[in-house]
Amino acid sequence: MDYFEAIVLAVIEGITEYLPVSSTGHMIIASSFFGIAEEPFTKLFTIVIQLGTILSVIVLYWRRFLQGVDFYLKLFVAFLPAVVLGLLLSDVIDELLESPLVVAISLIIGGFILLKVDDWFKTSEETKEITYATALKIGFFQTLAMVPGVSRSGASIVGGMSQKLTRTRAAEFSFFLAVPTMFGATAKKFFDYYQAGLVLDSHQINLLIAGNIVGFLVALVAIKTFIDYLGKHGFKIFGYYRIFFGILVLAYHFFVESLTVI
Repeated sequence: MDYFEAIVLAVIEGITEYLPVSSTGHMIIASSFFGIAEEPFTKLFTIVIQLGTILSVIVLYWRRFLQGVDFYLKLFVAFLPAVVLGLLLSDVIDELLESPLVVAISLIIGGFILLKVDDWFKTSEETKEITYATALKIGFFQTLAMVPGVSRSGASIVGGMSQKLTRTRAAEFSFFLAVPTMFGATAKKFFDYYQAGLVLDSHQINLLIAGNIVGFLVALVAIKTFIDYLGKHGFKIFGYYRIFFGILVLAYHFFVESLTVI
């Protein structure tokens, strides 16, 4: 991986992490295009640069993180399903992370869901309290994103709306839930990387630093833009985008495969 590839991946991560379009799916497609998707460092990089986007949430919502213990306990409860299933399905997830075909199918299915989600889950404008039961249910929705292309933010936002939260309220809780989820995923990825006997060199460390800085700056803008747009217009544009992009990925996948066979 060179600096250009690292910056492109970081920009993609910063833009897509908090949008319901699947940041992982986009980075798999981009890294496959660059021909670096199967490199161990690439798999580490795409997870670790999420630390930058975590920081963007903390910076933008720092007052919310000064709330009482109850706030953190609810995040912990919502985070638990991802911990359990992540540990149990780690090898399966790693295999799926190499498949643009899985990403394409997930993008298209998720796109059709986003086209209908506003109709399925009608919510009032009243601010509904997030209970521990609600947090746990949202956490289970989030685990759907272990399939590349599903979108962690999309799954958890839909989960929140299914519990009668407004779009904005569900999106903000999804942002907060990203902090322990991404931190946990990063810690595990580092552990697995070193367990495999791999060591980061100075060039790779610099790539990680650059990627996190770029991801942080881009995510700051993306989050504010998304929240403003979502509150006014809903999910349809993201649904259409997912379907369009998924069809493009499918077409590219089968076209390249057919050329390879020939």
